[in-house]
Amino acid sequence: MSKLNAGAYAFVPGKSFGAPPAQPPPPPLERPQQTEAPPPPPTIKLNIGGSKPTPAATPSQASPKPAAAAPAVIASSNAPPSAPSKVFSTEKAKTDTSAIAREVQAVADASVLQDLYGDIKDHLNIVFVGHVDAGKSTMGGNLLFITGTVDKRTMEKFEKEAKDAGRESWYLSWALDSTPQERLKGKTVEVGRAYFETDARRYTILDAPGHKTFVPSMISGAAQADVAILVISARKGEFETGFEKGGQTREHVMLIKTAGVSKVVIAINKMDDPTVNWDQARYEEIKGRLTPFIKGAGFNPKTDATFLPVSAFTGANLKDRVLKSICPWYNGPSFLEFMDTMPMVTRKLSAPLMMPVSEKYKDMGTIIVGKVESGLLKRGDTLTLMPNRDTVEVAAIYNEIEEEVAQALCGDNVRIRLRGVDDEDISPGFVLTSPIKPIHAVRHFEAQLAILEHKSIICAGYSAVMHIHTLAEEVTLSALLHYFDKATGRKSKKPPQFAKKGQKIVALIETTAPVCVERFSDYPQLGRFTLRDEGRTIAIGKITKLIEGPLEEVTDSLGNLSVQAPA
Repeated sequence: MSKLNAGAYAFVPGKSFGAPPAQPPPPPLERPQQTEAPPPPPTIKLNIGGSKPTPAATPSQASPKPAAAAPAVIASSNAPPSAPSKVFSTEKAKTDTSAIAREVQAVADASVLQDLYGDIKDHLNIVFVGHVDAGKSTMGGNLLFITGTVDKRTMEKFEKEAKDAGRESWYLSWALDSTPQERLKGKTVEVGRAYFETDARRYTILDAPGHKTFVPSMISGAAQADVAILVISARKGEFETGFEKGGQTREHVMLIKTAGVSKVVIAINKMDDPTVNWDQARYEEIKGRLTPFIKGAGFNPKTDATFLPVSAFTGANLKDRVLKSICPWYNGPSFLEFMDTMPMVTRKLSAPLMMPVSEKYKDMGTIIVGKVESGLLKRGDTLTLMPNRDTVEVAAIYNEIEEEVAQALCGDNVRIRLRGVDDEDISPGFVLTSPIKPIHAVRHFEAQLAILEHKSIICAGYSAVMHIHTLAEEVTLSALLHYFDKATGRKSKKPPQFAKKGQKIVALIETTAPVCVERFSDYPQLGRFTLRDEGRTIAIGKITKLIEGPLEEVTDSLGNLSVQAPA
């Protein structure tokens, strides 16, 4: 039989192959009974950057028994660490690994953001609003001059041309009022755009018209702004004219709040006028009369509104603080000093892209202008133009100084060259949006309305012009659903028959064509609007519900309404 394989056939010369004789099974192995705990596994310690390791025990030193060492190890592992140790062990691996991962993630995020966006300054869009001849364009033009955006030679050219035209004191405003009509009459008609930089931030100026005829243009400019500069004339008689009923100061404050501007800087201008001469009493008088009204419009006077005395024509307190010899009582910052240090507005970088179109024109392709309200876009992106659902491609992006850039972030005012759509198919009020989550385009929606001013009552079927972001659209109040009780603030169960000045109501609003809007709770900038009629602001409102289905599903509260004939 083979010794290598006990079960193999044995070969004997002269005999045939035969099975090996049966062997008895091997006896079972007897294991000794375990009377003590097994020794613990060895712990591997890596001393990385720590103190010097302790010298190894000499052979003469007796090593402890494994059984006696086990309780000591268990006790030491259960004891709380008295001080953080640099020694890496499996026990600390869980907490150390997560801490290292968090640190690496933070560093990676910072480096990725740095690589992606570079060293760019914060960007603010500021709109100049106020009554006619308050000095809005003059203040904007002087800011461009003192920050170096408009050079001295250009300003001297404006000064000479203004002197020849008999408008010597208007030359600063010509930096923003570029059309012959605006320069001749000294009135801004369209929203002027300009750009300047300081050491801390970048600014886009939106110079809104002050005349009541051009309020729709003013609303369009305010809808693209982050901060409003309310310019007030301190000259005797001019402040009173602008602030009294019929003046544009009151209406502009209400409109900028409705347009979504959260901060307002009240620049009390013309403090150098002979009727004022930097008088503190006049400054305090204007401040005292404006503060209650600004508070009533929804601005917090302590956190959202700031008063600054300035002289737009001389430049006093615009860049450098006003001299103590001129104005000894003022100790606050200058205009640019305050703007550079004011808290930055929040940006929705991670939200889906939404960019309302404020202008469009043809220049070697289709160009649209607007402010990125949320998200970001890059050159080469494939996007959707709502409400027509046209698929377009971003061919180029231009910033405020006409330089081509690779991307535009939330808050940037940019010009975009589009591929795949004709400029005749675009209107102001269209929205460039993400194809994954596009903006809603609806013809019916529910909204809360606050009736500000109207000569008579408002009933179902009333028509007005709605201004929302950059869109102006005629709408009809097809049904009045509820009214709010002034005493309790509760919503009525029965629909009101009419609404009058001072009331808050919920109405069903119908548009003639689909409009790009969102609920106020989701996107405040795209969910608040103004209703205007006959050159006056009738109501302000916010969208509470979008209706994309058939209209019959909506008017639940009107379902049981019955009209009885008179007896």
